[in-house]
Amino acid sequence: MTFKVHVGPAQIAIHQGQTVLVTEPDGQVNSPSVRGLYFRDTRVMSAWSIYANGEPWDLLNGGAIAYQAARIFLTNRAIVTEDGPIAPRTIGLVVGRHIEGGMHEDIDVTNYSLKTVRFNLEIAMRADFADIFEVKSNRVVRRGRITTLWSAGRQTLRLTYHNKDFCRGVIVHIATRDGEPAVSANGRLSFDIALKPGQSWHRCLIYDLVDGAQRVLAPRECTDSSATSGGASKMAAWRREVLKMRSSNEEFDRCYDQGVQDMASLRLPLEGSDHMVFVPAAGLPWFVALFGRDTLVVSMQTMIVYPEFAAGTLAVLGRLQATERDDYRDAEPGKILHELRYGELAHFKLIPHTPYYGSADATPLYLVTLHAAWRATGDNALIEQHLSTAEACLTWIDTYGDRDGDGFQEYQTRSSAGLENMAWKDSGDAVMHRDGALVHGPKALCEVQGYVYDAWRRMAEIYDHLGDKRRATALRNKAGALFKKFNDVFWDDKSGFYAYALDGDKKKVLSVTSNVGQCLWSGIVAPERAGAVVKRLMSKDMWSGWGIRTLSADHSSFNPYNYQTGAVWPHDNSLIALGMRRYGFAAEAAAVARDVCDAASHFVLSQLPELYAGLQRDPTSFPVQYIGANVPQAWAAGAPFMLLQAMLGLQQDAPRGKLYIDPALPDWLPDVTLIDLRLGRKRFDIRFWRDGNDTLYKVLKGEHDAVELRSIAITADRQDLVVSAS
Repeated sequence: MTFKVHVGPAQIAIHQGQTVLVTEPDGQVNSPSVRGLYFRDTRVMSAWSIYANGEPWDLLNGGAIAYQAARIFLTNRAIVTEDGPIAPRTIGLVVGRHIEGGMHEDIDVTNYSLKTVRFNLEIAMRADFADIFEVKSNRVVRRGRITTLWSAGRQTLRLTYHNKDFCRGVIVHIATRDGEPAVSANGRLSFDIALKPGQSWHRCLIYDLVDGAQRVLAPRECTDSSATSGGASKMAAWRREVLKMRSSNEEFDRCYDQGVQDMASLRLPLEGSDHMVFVPAAGLPWFVALFGRDTLVVSMQTMIVYPEFAAGTLAVLGRLQATERDDYRDAEPGKILHELRYGELAHFKLIPHTPYYGSADATPLYLVTLHAAWRATGDNALIEQHLSTAEACLTWIDTYGDRDGDGFQEYQTRSSAGLENMAWKDSGDAVMHRDGALVHGPKALCEVQGYVYDAWRRMAEIYDHLGDKRRATALRNKAGALFKKFNDVFWDDKSGFYAYALDGDKKKVLSVTSNVGQCLWSGIVAPERAGAVVKRLMSKDMWSGWGIRTLSADHSSFNPYNYQTGAVWPHDNSLIALGMRRYGFAAEAAAVARDVCDAASHFVLSQLPELYAGLQRDPTSFPVQYIGANVPQAWAAGAPFMLLQAMLGLQQDAPRGKLYIDPALPDWLPDVTLIDLRLGRKRFDIRFWRDGNDTLYKVLKGEHDAVELRSIAITADRQDLVVSAS
């Protein structure tokens, strides 16, 4: 039996949209802590506890029954009452909660004793209305005023926070059908309960949430009916839309299926160009927000599963594209945002996330995603709708991305509150020299050059489609020049590997990192050097057996427990695996896929966390959690989709009505059946299976002639897209 690894502290987390509840395992919110009910980056409930005649309850079991719902079972301790003692474990308490906009809470009490019981049930709740950034940093500053208003007649408790024109609130309504109404006193809601043997008592607490003049309503139906039937119907609708997968490897099936569920839970409704769209939130609990890089990477991971994510992401990010320079927000015309927040600190511009644009890679990744979405859907309206955004992105790459005009992309914050590092490894200690000294000043990271190279090639194809041959040729020429310059400057003959980055003096940063693996994904690696890159990534200091580490274990800064200097990230490995496959290294890509699949099998629910420790695998080991990893997390959940794409060599070309495949299933995954694989408006069911060393396929449903074998490898059929480095 596989040992199951639990990620993070013992807690219950449920969420939907921009509402998140994080509690103790017994359903309570202890104070002080980072737990609570959060709404649009504000903690609207910072303490919640329940008592019987002043005595706490004992937890039996509790947990999330769906991503938006939880149920907790508790029982009483010995209670002293004026009618006599109540023996322990004779009263059952069930707390049910579900979120849809606001939160609905059910309190059910049952008397399992042989006599009538009478006691006072108290619920204590408090709201500090702290900004999520201050909660995380444990530095909460009260800037405004909190008011509390109780209406006995309406059975409503209103908690409101005002700071000038910033307002958040929570309105708790007690739905009472019969029995005595609640009383509010001493900071607690109090209920007099009298129950005969076998009798039960029920109350609903309905938490509507307030953002300024907007009131977001909570569901009125109880958890047992709404969360199960409503949640099940929504999940069933989601599953009908997405790509289904079956295989004889149960571990891979579970990992894939959990990714599908996680993506459903992370759908974030936001305003697009002219209507509300879904984009993937980055992760729970701290990153239920719009992130440029994350949403774009996840959109590409899910292109074969749910291309609507890409359409929504392009619309939302395009609407928020920067139009002017603002150094505090690291904004420049044409730049795609890094992160958008809605809390008090953002409202008063005490943080730059309004939005913050400190990302060197989101802008080229926008172009990569636009092309990939067009290829997946064949929707010319996507190009028409987002072409002006794309052209502004291209201008930004030339004008601001290349800070010194040397042909490479560099980044450096201009903001007093900006990020030191602006690529996907954005922690302050992520970019270091071989001796461990941090790299400061403008940095040109290897994978960012690859993203721009790929973006130019892809946009050239779009301009070809639009009939603008001059623009297409110009972009291909720029891509070719960047390819040559990158391979001349970033390649290090002595180490036989590419530099991680160039520092502010244009000197090579020769730390061995996983970033070079993403250069395989973008295609900027010279084909004759790809074998050396793959071999280096699969060396023991980089390949942990649970995936490829972010930093070589031989590096002086290596720490397997650190965020981006030794840990393993599933999304990073999915991009690297697809890159390996694009250079013809099918066995290595499948080995990376198996690492991630095996790691997932050890986590509870087979749910991949944001990252895990980069410890070396041995016959008795298991993946070790990274403390603070987000789970579910979008680009971790998307990893199995991209790994599947790599092993099957799926290449969508909806504009030409073709689905190209190049399957190379490994022995640990001998068969795969895809159901409802989309190409534009067409759907396909395809079965793949191993036959000796070959992988065969059969189209079970859909247009057979639309499915063709075509190599995914750059060295085989994409020589026109690269230029020799020699």
